Amino acid sequence: MAEYEIFNPNEEFDDEGNNHEGHRWRNIIIIAVIIAIGVYLLTGVYQVGPSEVALVKTFGEYKSTAGPGLHVHLPYPVQSHVIVDVRTINKVELGFRTTSTGRTPTYSSYTDEAEMITGDQNIISIEAVVQYRVNDPVAYAFNVIQGYDLVKSTSESVLRERVALSELENVLTTERDQIAMETAERVQSILDSYNSGILIQNVYLQAVTPPEPVVPAFDDVNNARQDQQTAINEAQRYGNDIIPRAEGEAQRILNDAQAYAYEQVAKATGEAERFKALLEEYQNSEDITRKRLILDSVQQMIKNSKIQVVSEKGDTLNFLDLSEFIGGDAQ
Repeated sequence: MAEYEIFNPNEEFDDEGNNHEGHRWRNIIIIAVIIAIGVYLLTGVYQVGPSEVALVKTFGEYKSTAGPGLHVHLPYPVQSHVIVDVRTINKVELGFRTTSTGRTPTYSSYTDEAEMITGDQNIISIEAVVQYRVNDPVAYAFNVIQGYDLVKSTSESVLRERVALSELENVLTTERDQIAMETAERVQSILDSYNSGILIQNVYLQAVTPPEPVVPAFDDVNNARQDQQTAINEAQRYGNDIIPRAEGEAQRILNDAQAYAYEQVAKATGEAERFKALLEEYQNSEDITRKRLILDSVQQMIKNSKIQVVSEKGDTLNFLDLSEFIGGDAQ
C-alpha cells in the first residue's frame, strides 16, 4: 500500500501567517520595552536654569546641589531632584495687585489688606511691596511649603502691628520710611526663626493715604500746613534780610561812635598839650604871653564877624568890617 500525504495549501499559508504575526508582536513588545526603559532612564536627566540650583535627593533624602546646566542622576525612585530659583527677586503686593505690566501698568485695590488701624484709633490705607529672594535653597525647599504665602502673611501681620504703634499723622509724614525699615527687619527675624531660607530685600510703602471719606478733610489740613510753612519761610526770609542789615547798621553806628570817641580824646589830648605848652610859655614870659593871648582872643572874636560901634548916645556909627584888615572872609 502506497503512502502519500495530502497537500493542503490553506494549512501551509496558515502556519506562515501565524509565524509572521508572532514575530510582529514580539518586535512590538521589544520596542515598547526599549522605549519604556529609555523613558525611565530619561527621568534621571534634568536641566537647571541660569538662576536656579537643583537639590538632588536619594530615596527622598537631600544629598547634593547642582548648579546651572544639564545633569544626570539615577532614575526615579532611586534619585530625584528639586529645582529652586535663588536669584530672581520675588515680589509680594499688599493692599493691591498689578493687573497688567505694560507701558501703562494697571492696578486693582484690595481694601481689606490695605486698611489698617493706627495707634490713635484712626484708619489708614497702606499699599506696600515686599521684595525677597531665596538665599538658602536647602532650607527653602525642605522647610517651606508656600514661600510666597509665608512672606505675605508675615509681612502683613508685622506691618499692621507696626502701624498700630504710631499715630496717623506720623504714619503719613515722618515715620513712613522708618515703618518700612522696621517692618523689613521684623519680617526677616521671623522668617529666620522658621529657618525658611528667605532673604527680605526691601519693603516699600508706595501709597499711604487716609480713607476715602476723610480725604477732603486731610486735604484741608495739608493745605493749612502748607500755608503755615509758607508763612514760616517768608518770615525766615524777611528775618534773613533784615537782621544782617540791622547788624550792619549797628556796627556802623558803633564804628562811628568809636571814631568820634577817638577824635574827641585826641582833640582833648591836643588841647591839653597845647595848654601845657602855653602855660610853659606864660611862666617863662608872662607879659608877652598875656598880650599874645589877648590879641589871639580879639582876633578869634572878630574873625568872621561884623562889628558895629555904638556911641554913648546910642547912635550907630559907620560900619567897620575888621575882617578886611585882618584878612578874614567875613562879609
